[in-house]
Amino acid sequence: MGNRQVELIQNMKDKEVLFHLYFTQFSILLLAIVLGFFLFGDLASFLHIWKWDIKEILLFGGGSAIIVIGIDVILMKVLPREMYDDGGINEKVFKNRPVWHSFIICMLVAFSEEFFFRGMIQTHFGLIIASSIFAILHIRYLYKWVLFTAVVSLSFFIGWIYELTANINVTIFMHFLIDFASALILRFQKTRNVS
Repeated sequence: MGNRQVELIQNMKDKEVLFHLYFTQFSILLLAIVLGFFLFGDLASFLHIWKWDIKEILLFGGGSAIIVIGIDVILMKVLPREMYDDGGINEKVFKNRPVWHSFIICMLVAFSEEFFFRGMIQTHFGLIIASSIFAILHIRYLYKWVLFTAVVSLSFFIGWIYELTANINVTIFMHFLIDFASALILRFQKTRNVS
């Protein structure tokens, strides 16, 4: 299945990649809105998870993102490329994308996924369930144990930060910074020789 997935991704046109990306993210966002309608008793309890504490957002969200980005950069330098290769999907999305468009994509992904996974699932069902569902939805990494371990660990780490702060804005900012830094690295990195 892993090789078939790589072949499928490589054969997709840019418009198809963008369509699937936007469709998936807007579907997650719509699902979060519908769940929110049923899971939150009132508007006040829903608004309680959205705190505009800039210091907390920058310290916990930004600081945590810097740690994750640092670990990611180290792993990319130390590990062979094939261990860290996701089959080309992230390159398809970001490699030739203008920076402004990558910014929008990363904002949408961070907002929709954190709204769904932290705001809806984790708030009402807990960290383990939210992170497990997140891992299941990233099944494409299953054939790459380093990536799968990284995604599962990251999900639990973001969930832990949400447990500490109870502020979805912190995890949205953290998720955005991680994704946007990864997009910029992909966009501007020189092609590495694979032996």
